[in-house]
Amino acid sequence: MTSRHAHDDTRWIVRPCTRPAETQDPIVPSTPVPESDRLPPRLDHALNALVATGGPAASFTVRPDPESVTAARHFALSRLTDWNLAALGDEVGLVVSELVTNALRHSGGPPPATTPRWSPRDAHCLDDYGDRVYGDPLASTPPPIHLRLIHEGRWLLCGIMDASPLGPRRKEPDYIAETGRGLHLVDSFSTRWGWRALPTGKVVWALFGSEG
Repeated sequence: MTSRHAHDDTRWIVRPCTRPAETQDPIVPSTPVPESDRLPPRLDHALNALVATGGPAASFTVRPDPESVTAARHFALSRLTDWNLAALGDEVGLVVSELVTNALRHSGGPPPATTPRWSPRDAHCLDDYGDRVYGDPLASTPPPIHLRLIHEGRWLLCGIMDASPLGPRRKEPDYIAETGRGLHLVDSFSTRWGWRALPTGKVVWALFGSEG
């Protein structure tokens, strides 16, 4: 796979989201990623739609188990096929895997502001997005993580929502270690990415553009 470059599109007005990388002090293990602000209007509108309760985005609840990363990737690839965006599959699959892995590893955070609705008949909770949260009625399970996808024309916007208020941190790349390269891969394989605080946590998002 090769990194996909940004394409001009007047609908979401894509521009570089970060300044050129600066030399960092090697003794600093990681650097906070600044929160997304001053986004182009169409991208800002799309991001609002992505996280809106009952909005148009396709939603998948990530369960806290070892198979959840694979399940989330399969969900994303299935939606791409439905939307005739299968050409984005390699990039989206890799980024979804990285972001879901990071969310599972680092989220936690406070419980949602609203209590899930318990359904004894089906033995699951329904959260604010209508997704099933499997667990117990006392909400002792971790707050759910949501994968959200929305598209417009040849553009796809992906978001991972979790309950942690802490933004992502970019680590110095270590090409020998097995971990620590996630955000560098997200940066390489998406057109643009960032994060935004939410009332019950945050969303880390990534934008992809099709060549079609």
